[in-house]
Amino acid sequence: MTFSTTDMINNITGSRRLRRNRMTPWARAMVRENTVTPDDLILPLFIIDGKSEEEAIEAMPGVSRRSVDKAVELTRHAASLGIPAVAPFPNVDLAKRDQAGSAILDPDNLICRYVKAVKDAGIDIGIITDSALDPFTDHGHDGVLRDGVIVNDESVEQIVKASILQAQAGADIIAPSDMMDGRIGAIRQALDAEGFSDTAIMSYTAKYASGFYGPYREAIGTDQTLKGDKATYYIDPANSEDAMREAEMDIAEGADSLMVKPGMPYLDIIWRMKSTFGMPVFAYQVSGEYSMIEAAAANGWLDGERAMMESIVAFKRAGADGILSYFAIRVAEKLHSS
Repeated sequence: MTFSTTDMINNITGSRRLRRNRMTPWARAMVRENTVTPDDLILPLFIIDGKSEEEAIEAMPGVSRRSVDKAVELTRHAASLGIPAVAPFPNVDLAKRDQAGSAILDPDNLICRYVKAVKDAGIDIGIITDSALDPFTDHGHDGVLRDGVIVNDESVEQIVKASILQAQAGADIIAPSDMMDGRIGAIRQALDAEGFSDTAIMSYTAKYASGFYGPYREAIGTDQTLKGDKATYYIDPANSEDAMREAEMDIAEGADSLMVKPGMPYLDIIWRMKSTFGMPVFAYQVSGEYSMIEAAAANGWLDGERAMMESIVAFKRAGADGILSYFAIRVAEKLHSS
């Protein structure tokens, strides 16, 4: 008896053809497991002093530092696209930086000015502020430097004070990225004591000692000031259990949501954290991830828009509830136009 190729395939697969659900755009849409919407996006942006100022960031094509007024304009646009939240990061004048990051406690610093300006403008969008010290220190580290060591408890004291100041300015979520031990519990206790019990905490729970932060450091001006590396307080890229222990501690101390940073190299951590704890988990698609896609696209090595969308949906597939991404505006605009 002679069998055709079709007969042989049917004999193997039992007439099951998985391709039937992939044959047309409508069929693919009907069975799609994960869908990205503007609600999934958080826009990080960079703030500088001045008026009507906008500075291109060389290492991040398409991303700029903006003075507060210009940043408010961008924030209004983000809100109009349905992006639910923004995360501002300052580039502080070098003359205002010191060993303890003291300028973070100035009520008129760039973060506080931006938060107040957005609130005064009546823009309906959440503001997520970082109370880590690195944009304000003259050594580029996330905490206070003493005798070559980032001292944990003194750093936490400074970070707690900064968190209160940001909440007073109107921040909706405090997101400390410093990775100091005990800072989530200390911030929660202080917020509650100061009457900010409704102010949430998004912990940078699993922030890895990564090589993907370079363009961000250029954006906030710590690329030339950073002394040494951050491996003594960020997580080793080889470790997974360490991230789980950090998550357990942060949840016990009162974190409302967790973050994994960077994003794509740590999709397994996002998946494991979400499935283990059932907490809201966010991914930060960091500057290096953004710049790699942009550089490859500029050289014609890949389809930049397609890679952008594929990377965002990968975070959703891994279990992320939301994604901080420098692509946020472009992704939201694409979603609205499709």
